[in-house]
Amino acid sequence: MNKLLQDLGGIVLNALPTAIIVLILAIFVRQLYLKPLQAVLAERNRLTEGARKAAEEGLHLADSKIAAYEAALDTARRDIYAGQTDFLQKLHAEQAARAQEAKAKSDATLAELRKSLAAEAAEARDGLAAQSDRLASEIANSVLARRIV
Repeated sequence: MNKLLQDLGGIVLNALPTAIIVLILAIFVRQLYLKPLQAVLAERNRLTEGARKAAEEGLHLADSKIAAYEAALDTARRDIYAGQTDFLQKLHAEQAARAQEAKAKSDATLAELRKSLAAEAAEARDGLAAQSDRLASEIANSVLARRIV
């Protein structure tokens, strides 16, 4: 066993410089390569997260602006529809008033025409009555004049 420990001690003694060199290399790699790489990765991660947060805030801001725009658009549409409704109601009222006025005018004109026609008819009847009396007299005179002769 003594021999085994001596051989083991020799192996450890021979491996010690290699282990020290590997340890020194690990420290140098860590200091010269891994630390700057970790710093670059941490900065990259920080910037990426910052950009991601800024993008999310931008999306939230855009969503709120879209909601405000849609609300304003709905309000404008309601105002336009209300204005159109008012305009159409006024237009219909004006048309109804014009139609009523035209009807009243035509009724008045028709009444005047009927009155005028009634007057003309009465005048024509009176004229016909007078003419029929004159014609009856002439016919009677003519018939009687033939009998006398």
